[in-house]
Amino acid sequence: MQADATFYAVAIAAVLIAAISKGGFGGGAGFAAAPLLALVVEPAQAVGLMLPLLMVMDVTGLRTYWRQWSWTDARRLMTGMVAGVLAGALFFRWVSADGIRLLVGGVALGFVAFHIARTRGWLRPSQAFGSAGWGVFWGAVAGFTSFVSHAGGPPASMYLLRADLDKTRYQATTVIAFWWVNLIKFPFYLLLGMFTLQSARVNLILAPVAVLGVLLGIWAHRLVPAVLFFRLTYFLLAVTGSKLVFDALT
Repeated sequence: MQADATFYAVAIAAVLIAAISKGGFGGGAGFAAAPLLALVVEPAQAVGLMLPLLMVMDVTGLRTYWRQWSWTDARRLMTGMVAGVLAGALFFRWVSADGIRLLVGGVALGFVAFHIARTRGWLRPSQAFGSAGWGVFWGAVAGFTSFVSHAGGPPASMYLLRADLDKTRYQATTVIAFWWVNLIKFPFYLLLGMFTLQSARVNLILAPVAVLGVLLGIWAHRLVPAVLFFRLTYFLLAVTGSKLVFDALT
């Protein structure tokens, strides 16, 4: 990992996007951080570098949204996330760097397509997703995509958006669910060697950016239209995802 000026410019932007999203917009755009970072470091390094910062963001957000979540919905997602994390750990163990790059880029492009389909009304979260089984299923999908590229927001939204949750209750439910998934991911990342002394030093430098971003997100939650934030984020995601897929295939 070459921690030069270019790296820190990209890393600060990535951390701010993730933190603002987690603090105020349901975490749904936070998965742009890993693909963005993967432009300047190896994908596995990017994913490993982001996890401690995401955990700092989780702790910051938990205090604000404490007990405002829907525990029934959060519990279903959290149960499924365990299986998804286990599947993600097995995937990372056996796949090459280019395979990880291809998956991270593919997931990024897939969720851009998912966002377009949902905003145009081609794909709608069904009320049928309200059962406990669907909550566990989407939790498992979120656990897997969260493990490989911190991209658990869109699958979780397929379950949560069918519920009649207000903006703050929805946000609080994502905060507790992703606090849990990041916590159980940590020992697997450690076993896979995704943390280094250098990444720990970088985490210490970027931790204040993570806290500031969450606080900005909490402020923006009340004042800024989500559509503006998501348009910019999904544009960046489309560009970075395309670059990662191109690099993996060439």
